[in-house]
Amino acid sequence: MTTAPWRDTALAAAARVDDLLSRMTLEEKTAQLYGVWVGAATDGDGVAPLQREMTADHDWDELITLGLGQLTRSFGTAPVDPAVGAQALARAQRRIAAAGRFGIPAVAHEECLAGFTAWGATAYPVPLAWGATFDPALVEELGRRIGDDLRAAGVHQGLAPVLDVVRDPRWGRVEETIGEDPYLVGTVGTAYVRGLESAGVIATLKHFAGYAASAGARNLAPVRAGVREFADVTLPPFEMALREGGARSVMAAYTETDGVPASADPRLLTELLREEWGFTGTVVADYFGIGFLQTLHRVAGSPAEAARVALEAGVDVELPSLKCYGKPLVTAVREGLVPESLVDRAARRVLLQKCELGLLDEDWRPEPAGPLDLDSAANRALARRLAEESVVLLDNPDGLLPLAPDTRIAVVGPRAADPLAMLGCYSFPSHVLPHHPEVPTGIGIPSVLESLRAELPDAKVTFAQGCGVSDPDPAGFAEAVARAAEADVCVAVLGDRAGLFGRGTSGEGCDVADLQLPGVQGELLDALVGTGVPVVLVLLTGRPYALGRWQGRLGAVVQAFFPGAEGGPAVAGVLSGRVNPSGRLPVSVPRSPGGQPWTYLQPPLGLAGEVSNLDPTPLYAFGHGRSYTAFAWEDFAGPDAEIGTDGSYDVSVTVRNTGDRDGTEVVQLYLHDPVASVTRPDVRLIGYRRLDLAPGQARRVSFRFHADLSSFTDRSGTRVVEPGALELRLSSSSAQVRHTARLTLTGPVRTPGHGRRLRCAAEVSDVG
Repeated sequence: MTTAPWRDTALAAAARVDDLLSRMTLEEKTAQLYGVWVGAATDGDGVAPLQREMTADHDWDELITLGLGQLTRSFGTAPVDPAVGAQALARAQRRIAAAGRFGIPAVAHEECLAGFTAWGATAYPVPLAWGATFDPALVEELGRRIGDDLRAAGVHQGLAPVLDVVRDPRWGRVEETIGEDPYLVGTVGTAYVRGLESAGVIATLKHFAGYAASAGARNLAPVRAGVREFADVTLPPFEMALREGGARSVMAAYTETDGVPASADPRLLTELLREEWGFTGTVVADYFGIGFLQTLHRVAGSPAEAARVALEAGVDVELPSLKCYGKPLVTAVREGLVPESLVDRAARRVLLQKCELGLLDEDWRPEPAGPLDLDSAANRALARRLAEESVVLLDNPDGLLPLAPDTRIAVVGPRAADPLAMLGCYSFPSHVLPHHPEVPTGIGIPSVLESLRAELPDAKVTFAQGCGVSDPDPAGFAEAVARAAEADVCVAVLGDRAGLFGRGTSGEGCDVADLQLPGVQGELLDALVGTGVPVVLVLLTGRPYALGRWQGRLGAVVQAFFPGAEGGPAVAGVLSGRVNPSGRLPVSVPRSPGGQPWTYLQPPLGLAGEVSNLDPTPLYAFGHGRSYTAFAWEDFAGPDAEIGTDGSYDVSVTVRNTGDRDGTEVVQLYLHDPVASVTRPDVRLIGYRRLDLAPGQARRVSFRFHADLSSFTDRSGTRVVEPGALELRLSSSSAQVRHTARLTLTGPVRTPGHGRRLRCAAEVSDVG
């Protein structure tokens, strides 16, 4: 085989793969289409629902003689020292290569939603916190650093980012998303993809598509989204991440839309993704998703039929088992029930990707590059900066924050002293270590209490837990109230516990009926407010919670979305004033716990009005966030103008820091379309830019709007740019407009197509 054309690195990848496929048996080709999850449990509390039923039995030594497509989560299944894990992975790859006729290793994949999901690896803020930064450049650096760690350990593919757009914040996986706006999700998610791919790691976009729009916010529930909502809200982040980020893999969603499961939808996975968008990478199944076509969706009567349906739709790889693409598929092909051409199509895509990774080369190297430090000082510095930029100051009406350095502080709440309060569901300590209580965390995670004591060494800090996260026992209220009554200020640290499938209050399968704070935390907050001592509410959560009940009763409100291992110092830095908060809300904060779902992307009938007594207006709007300094928006340039439906227009403003300390303003550009052929959101984000400003400093930001950014899907299902009036609103949030530019688009209706402009360019210059 060493002299075969497929080993010749001078040949084009397509020619190499075609030669290799011609030499493979059916069994060897299908072996490239599945993964194996070595060491995964099939019983006990640690398994996912239906995991036992979906895991196929196999003999490892016999299996790998055919080759193997993917290895699943060598690091993310159980706690193992990273260096030992890397060596074990390298040994497994050598065994796989030695066992098969062609000497081809597997693609190793891992979760990397908020860092490399491995014991001892840095736990970064969750994606919802990335959205709060409004800082794609920083998120790109995050992706690159995570990718470097993955590659150093021998991992080729990362199962991230999540590009689902939040439609109902009761959904448990809100913490995994970037926000409720497709432009924010697309730009930040694309930055992460660029970073991961620049490190040589395959980014996997998930969950394609519609997963977050499940009915009733229930995990895996059917999606009720209409054609235009799907096209204009759900799909744009994926399109941007493929076109601009270069993502090489897409994960099919579990859900069904209008009766068609994503993994069985050729219009989605083949016609749209490949034929219209030009995607050439691999489509992988979400875990056990192909088997679910039989067991949950009932669009297949057997594993073999599920394999046929998924292959026809365009799913190339079954993860993390061979329940359907293993022996059932081979038998079905032999019996003429599945065309072998479908196997060839998928195997060709898989092998082309392996060729890109160098795994078809004779000199591929399974050994790790050297010693592994997955929690380096550089990682921690990046985690700290990301956490600091993500903290949102929601309110500070009387200037209670920053706290005085020598004040008496009562820290109260179930999230104050628990390091795990910082971490999301897919961090290793939250995802895996609950099943290994004897194993230490593996990384340092300072709590808010610990960090605040370090941040304010001259303050007198006392603590009482008050209650648990989700249990109904108020027995600790008395002590908490007593500590608060003795203090000058009370810092109430409340929020979520990340977990899986009901074992947490946030995370996969941890959906909620309403947006009240979990357990009796709301009652604890009432008791603390009742003392008359000023209360600073600090929220460490994976979703927004309704806060209208306490409007006007709190001294300050700070929101942090699972800010990672450096989240404690970041939050403490905001409380002390060392950090001037610059985070902005990636999701609206509701006023009341009911009346959901609600995102700011509402047409007129979705807004408050006289036809209903229920007011869905959020308490804090998308894009909202306060600072310890003040900003003036000056010299606006946006004259009334007419441009063609293929034209462009510049709008600009100067932002000046009028306060006495460094600060960051986030300038946001929204589009308002007064009249269209279908109803449109009242406003939607089309551009933004962070501006870091010293006291007295001014910078000018200019946005170049192109008419493509006003496009939407019309009644026929075609994306169009329509002539007519538009407003461009420069704003500090979706509800706080600073300046408005009025445009008129002239000329014919235009269909911009897949090559349309997807983002609004922004340029920044210093002003003397």
